Amino acid sequence: MAEKQSEKKYDKAEALKAEKAEKAAKKMQPTAEESEVLVRIYGYDIPGSKNLYTGLTRIKGISWAIANATCIKLGYSKSKKIHELTKQEIAAIENFLDTLDVPDFLKNRRRDRETGKTEHFYGTDLEMKRDFDIKRLREIRSYKGVRHALKLPVRGQRTRSHFRTKKAASISTKKKEAKR
Repeated sequence: MAEKQSEKKYDKAEALKAEKAEKAAKKMQPTAEESEVLVRIYGYDIPGSKNLYTGLTRIKGISWAIANATCIKLGYSKSKKIHELTKQEIAAIENFLDTLDVPDFLKNRRRDRETGKTEHFYGTDLEMKRDFDIKRLREIRSYKGVRHALKLPVRGQRTRSHFRTKKAASISTKKKEAKR
């Protein structure tokens, strides 16, 4: 009788070990998100499961309007998956984005202050232009530049109930303690 009980315990222990091994094996296998295909367009990794229309907006500087214009001008379906694109189609998209034959009102840099041209920037070029614009506003001490320097809202939003900083939050807690 004692042998049967020890065998049952041994069998249960074996079953538990087998379950743990299965769970560990499942954890080691890549999930669908991890093993998803990434397509590199214009230096940005875009998940292959995205539609072309949605995926193009992952590139900094490409709005929904530019993505729509790209799909229409190149004749690609908006619902086409990114992973279905061939290398030639990706090259055609990048070439179109380089030349960008769309109306000026869709571009993100109209009548540039330095050159006077209307251009469209992507990625780090767009970030650099924005940073230089903010730096220029700070240097000339315009209202917008001062607001940027103080890390306050620039476009007229209210500050009474929003945009509280850590400093302002600590002041309010001191006031509460003083009232007690």
